[in-house]
Amino acid sequence: MLKGGTGSPRRKFLRITLIVFGVTVVSVAGLLGVVWAMTPIPDSTQPKATAQGSVIYYRDGRTVLARQGVNRKSVALAKVPESLKNAVIAAENRSFYEDQGVSLRGTFRAMWSTLTGNQVQGGSTITQQMVRNYYSGLSQERSIVRKLKEVMISLKVDQSKSKDWVLEQYLNTIYFGRGANGVQAAADAYFRKDVGKLTLAESAYLAAVIQQPSRFADPRGTDLDAARARWRSVIDGMVTTGAVTPEEAARVTFPTLRKPRAIFTPKGQEGYMLDQVTAELKRRGYTDEVINQGGLKIVSTFDKDLMAAAERAVTSVLPESTPKKVRTGLAAVDPATGEVLAFYGGRDYTANKFDNSFSAKVQAGSTFKAYTLAAALENGLGLDTRVDGNSPLRVASAGTDIPNSGGRSYGQINLVEATQSSVNTAFVDLGQKVGLGKVLKVAEDAGIPAEQLDPHRGAATLPLGVASVSAVQNASGFATFAAEGVHREAHVIRSVTDAGGRTTKSSTKGERAFGEQTAVDATYALTQVVEAGTGAAARLYDRPVAGKTGTTDESAAVWFAGFTPQLSVAVNMFRDDNKPVTVDGSALYGGTYPAQIWRAFMTEAMAGKPVKEFKEPSTYGYLPYGDDPGVGYPADEGDDQGVGTRSPVPGDTGTPAPDASAGPDEQTPAPDQTSAPDTGGDGGDGGDGGDGELEEQDTGAGPSRGLGDSTLLSPNG
Repeated sequence: MLKGGTGSPRRKFLRITLIVFGVTVVSVAGLLGVVWAMTPIPDSTQPKATAQGSVIYYRDGRTVLARQGVNRKSVALAKVPESLKNAVIAAENRSFYEDQGVSLRGTFRAMWSTLTGNQVQGGSTITQQMVRNYYSGLSQERSIVRKLKEVMISLKVDQSKSKDWVLEQYLNTIYFGRGANGVQAAADAYFRKDVGKLTLAESAYLAAVIQQPSRFADPRGTDLDAARARWRSVIDGMVTTGAVTPEEAARVTFPTLRKPRAIFTPKGQEGYMLDQVTAELKRRGYTDEVINQGGLKIVSTFDKDLMAAAERAVTSVLPESTPKKVRTGLAAVDPATGEVLAFYGGRDYTANKFDNSFSAKVQAGSTFKAYTLAAALENGLGLDTRVDGNSPLRVASAGTDIPNSGGRSYGQINLVEATQSSVNTAFVDLGQKVGLGKVLKVAEDAGIPAEQLDPHRGAATLPLGVASVSAVQNASGFATFAAEGVHREAHVIRSVTDAGGRTTKSSTKGERAFGEQTAVDATYALTQVVEAGTGAAARLYDRPVAGKTGTTDESAAVWFAGFTPQLSVAVNMFRDDNKPVTVDGSALYGGTYPAQIWRAFMTEAMAGKPVKEFKEPSTYGYLPYGDDPGVGYPADEGDDQGVGTRSPVPGDTGTPAPDASAGPDEQTPAPDQTSAPDTGGDGGDGGDGGDGELEEQDTGAGPSRGLGDSTLLSPNG
């Protein structure tokens, strides 16, 4: 019998082996078929794969203010230079345009590495890397199931998508170190360039970085040697693929890397601006995810030049001796739109992120008298209405006598004189005449939130400014007068454009807070405060100004809020420990540094702007003037007290004329405080104290100072 016959054990074993192998092949093929059928291309992408950070601009829509969130800006493949595309292909997948999206050898190496735990270099194609980083449902874990899923999806993507589409997604998805996602962010991070302007050497370096982004982000020593070697291998690979000639490769030299930098490090006022933009976005319904990953283009209302002018106004006026706990706020609002054009948040955002102009709220002091005046005029009283300026004044509901500063009595005076000299008793009397509910309504309609007014509802001293407001709120309120009675909500965003190109603009539609004639008449009275009253230090040499000083009890907060027809600005000073605001041992008043800071800012802000006059009041030409309330002078006679006229300025240099009429009721500053001191240094706002010391509600400067429902503010103004 021959060995190896049909019935031999050897033949039987061979037959069984072939059957088992065939069954295995069929089973594996069937399994792969099932896996193929059950592994569709995912419908969604990983959020971080396509996330683009938002860019915030100044109001011109071109100058970048800040970048927020993921550092990525996707670009079309057509904008990527050929040198970069060729370098990446040479470094990562030289057969990219010929293969089917998968490297079987590399895949088996990766699976063997997963099974054994040995770190064997993988060989994923560009398509596989893109699939892994781009589509949802594919984690970065090392598992056979995940790798098999990746292979199936990569094969399907290669069949259904063009190679250029795959390469574009890859270049916009891959991480390059230095916080840069995608080639556009990487070009900026490493070379401060737009991706389209990269050189061959720079393109090769970015391609080299993909392999070890952390190590090659800022290489030094042996890491730099490794980076140079990897860069040279990319260049050599480009020679192999035919992307460059050997001569071109020989000439190219290692590029100069720019120093790494933070994606966004706030400087100066930038942090305060970014906080306000983010807060308003959230009020509009944008989530953190959308803000940080939605690729929004946000145009703020902030004017870069005016922001710098606001900081200069504060730091140039205040002396270096200003106590560190003294804070200064400044806010400028456009009456025609409600846009906050500029503000001063504080001297050091990194030390104290609580800003002085939006977050801090302090008692309004006598600036609130403007709203009381408007309420009276809106409800049928005229500028010639007589009120009781005698001191003290007893109000039954207050249960106490309310005096003027220094106990001075003015007798029966009209509303212009009461406003000009900021007479406390006159405004308490006026509040009783018109009704405190109507005063509250006007203030609320002008933009002061009801929750800040409600604690003082029914207080006889409400007209004197016991309610707390922010600089932005007061600037917005006074902007209502400049806009002739129309209030537009203060806001810091002009427009938002989403990643799809859809733009939402902020509405500038206003709501009428009070009548036009009310605004015009009140404005006239407020011009007299600046022309010959407590706010003389705020006068501008070339145009009319209306405004109001404010000084709370013991100078815990001092204000000047004023406007021209084009711009409304409020300046306040206060302390985070609620003690009196003093500089060089002297208590401040609204007519001192706040008025001087206001004037310094407005001198820059109004430079080159056309001069616009306020409209004539209803009783124009016959407004009482002087100490005798019964004497009236035509507006174009006397001492230049008429509407639209300004007192002569000595030498026409812009220096405010001496204040001869402030009187004891707005305690006149010492001679060295009547003009902005030229310190030559950066006095700042004297520091901001520690974080969290100033409460956002009333900052401790409200009722906690004993200024409750029946206590007056003193001194006048």
